[in-house]
Amino acid sequence: RARARKEVREFIRPTRESESQSQRREMAPAVSGSVIAFEDIFEVIDRDPDGKKFDKVSRFRCRSQFEADLEIDINVDIYKLDVGTRFTLVLSPTLSLDGTPEDPSYDQSGKETFASTFDYVMYGKVFKKEDENAGGIQKTTVIASFGGLLMRIKADPKNLQEVDIDNRVYVLIRKIV
Repeated sequence: RARARKEVREFIRPTRESESQSQRREMAPAVSGSVIAFEDIFEVIDRDPDGKKFDKVSRFRCRSQFEADLEIDINVDIYKLDVGTRFTLVLSPTLSLDGTPEDPSYDQSGKETFASTFDYVMYGKVFKKEDENAGGIQKTTVIASFGGLLMRIKADPKNLQEVDIDNRVYVLIRKIV
């Protein structure tokens, strides 16, 4: 347990960013009430930057075309990612295609869901959201836990406005070939 708490503390410590405002591009904000709360395309730039800590889990550091930073833990026994791989990442409060809230009972109907078009899906909870202003550049950091697998996204506040503390969210990932 102490090791796990240390992992979380290391994961949520702030990172420094060096970018100029002229390099930044904004992504269109998510539409309120939409199935998608956040969407971006990322490229894996590093795997296990602090060393491999668990056999079946790797931490990936990624960068988006819209200057967002992502660190995410992935179960590599289930889903393989390599440095240089590009993928789409979506945060959604529901898997229902029409955006209706999740039903607490398991749906065995086999109907099409938002997850049907993605390769890897996790369900978790946002437990931290921070705004910062570094050198006149506004950034928002969102940290979520998916059964102990952590994710941190640092992006323009407009792109993360639909994601709040205590939100239950799905993270959906699909490789770009």
